[in-house]
Amino acid sequence: MKSAPHIAVVGSANIDLTTFTDRMPRAGETIFGREFNLGFGGKGANQAVAARLCGARVSMIARVGDDLFGPATICDYQARGIDASRVLVTPGVSSGVAPIFVDSSGQNRILVVKGANDRLLPADVDAAGAVLREADCIVMQLEIPLETVYYTLRFARAHGIRTILNPAPGQPVDLGEIANADYVIPNETEAEALCGMPVRNVEEARVCAEGLLERGLRRVIVTLGENGALLAGTDGSRHVPPYRVQPTDTTGAGDAFIGSFACFLASGCEEGEAIARANLYAALSTLAVGTQKSFVTRERFEQEWAKAA
Repeated sequence: MKSAPHIAVVGSANIDLTTFTDRMPRAGETIFGREFNLGFGGKGANQAVAARLCGARVSMIARVGDDLFGPATICDYQARGIDASRVLVTPGVSSGVAPIFVDSSGQNRILVVKGANDRLLPADVDAAGAVLREADCIVMQLEIPLETVYYTLRFARAHGIRTILNPAPGQPVDLGEIANADYVIPNETEAEALCGMPVRNVEEARVCAEGLLERGLRRVIVTLGENGALLAGTDGSRHVPPYRVQPTDTTGAGDAFIGSFACFLASGCEEGEAIARANLYAALSTLAVGTQKSFVTRERFEQEWAKAA
């Protein structure tokens, strides 16, 4: 495999603010929570961290606010060895945040405030052009403006750069625009948002993916959690089985899959092997609580891959 491929992520950076409580307060009521956790998140940032831990050289193109969280986010990238030279501080705007409230039954309620993520515009893509043109693969999600996603896909197509689009969170998109992506990788609910039909198992994923191909998409990978992943292209479709684990927390597993798949594919892995490896990397991320802090190192991954072979 090629060593240290260059992955560029054009996407979101959030701060996750998680409060654990026995119950939710009523209107006008103040109660004590049980526990609080602050962590770095956002789909773009999560995928960048996963790719970096898998051994890729990673550049992040993003915006943060001029609040307390903005400089801390940039420092975290730098500490992880991620190029943050194109992470811009946006005056007068908050960083993206996700206040998360978890009750005693484990149910969560999440509010996402996009903040500076909503200010990442096509002009920022042009400004990062030198970095993007050096990339082996550009990874995107939908927590930034759609016009920026579409522009980046067109930019990459014009310069012959491979692209991966994770259409998350699920929302209406222009299929003609996202057809510029080399890979579109939704989970079941995101696939349903794209194709307008339920996706609950491998066969329904196959029907959905084949329908998306007929509408112009190039290659589709539907991630199916404990059911593995379904790959579809003009050369047919195939199911890549999962690696069975006893999960503790599945939060962030999709981001672990995307970031690791980008790294493995850009490293020279055959497509099916890259998906199988990403399935295992995502499964390993479910063995610990949290998102980025649950992602394993390349060394740990290779140990588990050798056992699974």
